[in-house]
Amino acid sequence: QVQLVESGGGLVQPGGSLSLSCETSGITFNWYTMYWYRQTPGQERALVASITPAGTNIEYGEFVEGRFTISRDNDQKTVQLQMDSLRTDDTAVYFCGARYIGGTETYWGRGTQVTVSS
Repeated sequence: QVQLVESGGGLVQPGGSLSLSCETSGITFNWYTMYWYRQTPGQERALVASITPAGTNIEYGEFVEGRFTISRDNDQKTVQLQMDSLRTDDTAVYFCGARYIGGTETYWGRGTQVTVSS
């Protein structure tokens, strides 16, 4: 059974930082590209960041503007998202995703709420 469990969300003031983590089980982690997406009510999920199995290719959504860093630990089967200089428009539910190399199906976690507010 595949499980992705996000943690680390919460309430933070503008300009602050949060570190999200996603623990996985049930997959051969180092065969999967890992993703962070986010979603606000009424909107489609938007790519925040992705990282390939060896960590050699990383992509970020345009809105990241150098503020976030994705990383992965293949031994611990986890992926992290360090978010700095948070803005109110970063408020969203953040989801962890995993997709097998060359595959089409993406496994998702249940998400973690990030709220940026003063």
